[in-house]
Amino acid sequence: MVAMQPSQLATLRQTSNARVDATLAALFDNRPAVAPRLEAAMRHGLLAGGKRLRPLLVYMAGQALGAKDDALDAPAAAIELIHAYSLIHDDLPAMDDDDLRRGQPTVHKAFDEASAILAGDALQALAFEVLASNAHPRLSHLVHTLASASGRDGMVAGQALDLDAVGDHPDVDALAHMHAHKTGALIVAAVRLGGLVAVDDDDPRLDALTRYARAIGLAFQIHDDILDVTGDTVTLGKTSGADAARAKPTYPSLLGLAGAQRKAHSLIDEAIAALAPLGERAAPLADLAHYMIERDH
Repeated sequence: MVAMQPSQLATLRQTSNARVDATLAALFDNRPAVAPRLEAAMRHGLLAGGKRLRPLLVYMAGQALGAKDDALDAPAAAIELIHAYSLIHDDLPAMDDDDLRRGQPTVHKAFDEASAILAGDALQALAFEVLASNAHPRLSHLVHTLASASGRDGMVAGQALDLDAVGDHPDVDALAHMHAHKTGALIVAAVRLGGLVAVDDDDPRLDALTRYARAIGLAFQIHDDILDVTGDTVTLGKTSGADAARAKPTYPSLLGLAGAQRKAHSLIDEAIAALAPLGERAAPLADLAHYMIERDH
């Protein structure tokens, strides 16, 4: 598999971000606001930047299997809407109680707790509205993929396990199980959504994408754990050292910093190996995997 030039990956990321940002902004433009404060809170939590990793994975996975960008816009926007809702709720005082997100006050700080809860609720519903508003022969599979990854079998279950683990002493396997749901479920959903736009759900290449996504999802979480130790608040855009302050178990706390770094790199090797059935069209996905743990912050 031939590696891309860094500039090519940067161009793909810029194109993806521009597409999904335009799709998301259009959900608010030229639409009368029934509840203006709610709309403002939704905008604050959704449109204030971010890495847009999950939409990028939708586009890259879909493109690797031959999907057109226009058909990928709705699932890319839907997964980002779910992600934004999850962050708003994750930052609440009853959850992680964070003051900063993406270098700005979290939604409950910029507005109030009730507005933050309602904004998250509305963004979650909007995700399915966006996805269901676009006709597609595999629409039921797309909706089921997003719903399953978002709820009690996916991200919400991971959030519950994360809260239960505060102050506890889980082993590495238990930590991996929690992160496979909290972080990994939406990353797997992103690549599967992109793939399902192009191929049927029984296509073996979807299994390859799923193995890839499971590995990079855990690598991404481990790297975030590392950055919580080594990064600073200004660069990260959120409070550094927050995990240790809350007695949350992390990979550096269980494996040590060097051990966590080795584990992340091993997972990236596993992810790239999983892409073999997709051939050269998967090169952007392989390069993205490297970028995810080589980025400074």
